[in-house]
Amino acid sequence: MAEINTISGNRALQIEEKLIFELGNPGSVAVDLPEPAPFDLERLGDAPRRGRVALPDLSEPQVVRHYTRLSQKNYGIDTGFYPLGSCTMKHNPRLSEKVARLPGLADLHPLQPQKTVQGALEVIDTLAHWLKALTGMPAVAMSPAAGAHGEWCGLMAIRSAHEDKGEGHRKRVLVPESAHGTNPASAAMCGYTVDPIPALENGRVDLAALKAKLGPDVACLMLTNPNTCGLFETEIVEIAAAVHGAGAYFYCDGANFNAIVGRVKIADLGIDAMHINLHKTFATPHGGGGPGAGPTVLSAALAAFVPVPYVVHGASGLELVEGKRDGAKPFGRVKGFHGQFGVFVRALAYIQSMGSDGLRQASSDAVLNANYLLASLKDELSASFDGPCMHEALFDDRFLKDTGVTTLDFAKAMIDEGYHPMTMYFPLVVHGALLMEPTETESKDTLDQFIAVVKGLAAKAKAGGVEDFKAAPRLTPRRRLDETLAARSPVLRWKTAAE
Repeated sequence: MAEINTISGNRALQIEEKLIFELGNPGSVAVDLPEPAPFDLERLGDAPRRGRVALPDLSEPQVVRHYTRLSQKNYGIDTGFYPLGSCTMKHNPRLSEKVARLPGLADLHPLQPQKTVQGALEVIDTLAHWLKALTGMPAVAMSPAAGAHGEWCGLMAIRSAHEDKGEGHRKRVLVPESAHGTNPASAAMCGYTVDPIPALENGRVDLAALKAKLGPDVACLMLTNPNTCGLFETEIVEIAAAVHGAGAYFYCDGANFNAIVGRVKIADLGIDAMHINLHKTFATPHGGGGPGAGPTVLSAALAAFVPVPYVVHGASGLELVEGKRDGAKPFGRVKGFHGQFGVFVRALAYIQSMGSDGLRQASSDAVLNANYLLASLKDELSASFDGPCMHEALFDDRFLKDTGVTTLDFAKAMIDEGYHPMTMYFPLVVHGALLMEPTETESKDTLDQFIAVVKGLAAKAKAGGVEDFKAAPRLTPRRRLDETLAARSPVLRWKTAAE
């Protein structure tokens, strides 16, 4: 079908939207304000305004329409299935949002006297209790603001523990090649040298290679379990024993905790520290819907080094500990105030509405859904590893061999079909990766529709439809961009014609 061009550039209800600066019309205002009374410019020193403020002039309807139209161009979990692997884009229950907006929780100020916010402290304390109960760990740092921040927090606790024992010379951190990029970045921020660990052909850590790299200068191992290939590390107990035997600690990336909540307590696996992405596991907003939160649970060996502040039960109620107390050796503070409180409220509402049996069911369903995708697509696509997966199914680009279609082309074609693409080209240990995570919140009908589209695109690629893939996406407000040029020469500021 030939593409239809309209006079306006609009396509029915899909309105062509300019940048807000292009929409601006000098003299348009949303609110009439009186002229300011005369004042002494000398009071401003060398800071008087020398020209127009670089903001667009618009009326109130223009502003409302602009941002409403932009919102209609977004793809989010509330508009469709979001199969991003490694990101756990799951439904955020509206009950949690309603609870977070209750005046007694939403209208607090972090500098209020503690006696006036006992309920808020109880929220933090109760959520901390649940996180410790679900992981089997004795301590948790609630203040980290995101997953990577939680990684940094855990590594700082590990560094402090080594220094406390007089082993500050341990400066090497072992990180599997399939790890999230934040793992080596967090280690580097803490002053460590990163040493990669290869994977076996089955997608799991090479235990022999790991043992060979252990030594007196190793501070810790950073491992994700289930790992980024969507597989459970079956030798994790032996891995923990080897790491501890070398005098190092075991850090676990908790990004994939959604797959094992209620089924495995990480303390039983020999883990010393793990951050928990509340948005991935406990259904709080993710990304632009944030802010996020990354509480970090700590083992008995690291519990004394938990950063301040943390909540304790005192003689006159709940209290915030801000310094050393009862033998604790906090390494410092990782964030202003007490963490992302609004996210805590949402996570606790989710946990309490689900209950322990519901959380266990959720992780079971997440694994079931991923294996349903794997079983349904492995004949048309190419599964990267044999056997079942955990919460996400990983494929590679072997099924596209000799078609002329790349993984990126396949992703762009997914957009025309009304789907956000699955995670592409990650993990890096798999060539042309396509990583899919359906989570527990998607129905079988939704998955069946997605499976039919993926199968159809795979068949089209194998049948010689390369030109259609190279032209995709064709039905979006903007076509395919030169992504390399955009990354190397980004346009970050609006400039007028005069500039």
